[in-house]
Amino acid sequence: MRHTIEELPLKNGARGLLIHVPDASVMTFDFNFRAGEFLVKPDKWEVPHLMEHILLGANEFIPRARDFQAELEKNGAYSNASTGVYDITYEAECADFEWDRILGLLLVAITKPLFLEEEFKAEFGNVQEEMAARSNNHFRRLSLEMREAFGLIAKTDAKRLELMRGVTLDDVRAHYQRTHYTSNLRFVIAGNLSAGRRDTIASLLENLDLPEGEQRFLLPKEQPRRLPKPVYISNETIENLYFYFDTFTRTRLSDPEADALSLVNILLTETLHSRILGTARERGLVYGMSSGISQTRLSSNWWFGAQVSDKNAPPLLGIIVDELDKLRRGELTRSEINATKQYALGRFQRSAQTVGGTAAGYAGRYFFDDIIDDYYRWPARIQAVTKRRMVKVAESMFAQDVWGFGVLGDCGPKFAEQLRHQLESLWQ
Repeated sequence: MRHTIEELPLKNGARGLLIHVPDASVMTFDFNFRAGEFLVKPDKWEVPHLMEHILLGANEFIPRARDFQAELEKNGAYSNASTGVYDITYEAECADFEWDRILGLLLVAITKPLFLEEEFKAEFGNVQEEMAARSNNHFRRLSLEMREAFGLIAKTDAKRLELMRGVTLDDVRAHYQRTHYTSNLRFVIAGNLSAGRRDTIASLLENLDLPEGEQRFLLPKEQPRRLPKPVYISNETIENLYFYFDTFTRTRLSDPEADALSLVNILLTETLHSRILGTARERGLVYGMSSGISQTRLSSNWWFGAQVSDKNAPPLLGIIVDELDKLRRGELTRSEINATKQYALGRFQRSAQTVGGTAAGYAGRYFFDDIIDDYYRWPARIQAVTKRRMVKVAESMFAQDVWGFGVLGDCGPKFAEQLRHQLESLWQ
């Protein structure tokens, strides 16, 4: 969507982005506090998650959670919140005609929560149900077990369920007091932001009834370690196996490097005619697979994963190794690269068809490291990627020999080790 963007730094230390989308019929709000699980002791892991569940509930103006939600949703507005290792984000979307009412309700919830005992007990049960449901996601369980093995900040859902028993309402209140201050706040607001609305928003946020604090919490210094053997999770109830393998570099990727690796991902797995997935499907080996990029404060990660039968796992890994070797030898054609860029351009344009999609395109990076990606430069960034850069960044992800392989299924640890052995040449 056509838009303009402005960063709004406030005297109280909060800062955020105002995205003006002329004639938009909706408005979205995202408020992000660095208040995630890395800030609590391991035995209090679930405190941030429980706080997030309770906060958009009873407050000093509407002292019952159901009444608050009824008031917020009465004209079709939506609200939610999410907790991760690093952050908690509160969000809302509403029709343009009630933007100020919804913003007011959201700010009241954030600044005036009551944290009632009865609501804590209710949400405690709801979080237990959420964790139990998540524990049935085999990819999620394998990913979390591997993150723990790598030495990154993570806990499995089963462990989180155990740790919940040690969380009290006083823990929740203390975490709120520690983390919800204005200099720890980032926000992204998108919609039809006329000059008058912009001034109203600035005034409301400048006068938030929260302490100012000193500075935003810094991201933790996580450094992954190499896994000398597979992470194997036995599960006799499934007929196939789930696998991931991750490779790391102990540095952050630059934007040009990340752009190039993103195109490599498309080339390898993101379409039904891609080099790895397309070849594997053509041979009837796998229904789908994925790969992706993530970054911590000090490292970068490239991962691959799939759900596949035991008998098809070795030939699938053979295709993966073969195609990665070809890529690293520079066996890329001009037509392949151009086709990949066209796909990336089309996907980019599809990603921002709505106000919420446009806001999301800025929020992730801004909340992570205060960087404002220039939306209008993305096409030029995609076109600027060269074959040399694609080959070089792919090679760099294997250069430091920091990697690991994991399997969830009933194939046995010996077979998992055999699969891992198939991949070892990538780091030699």
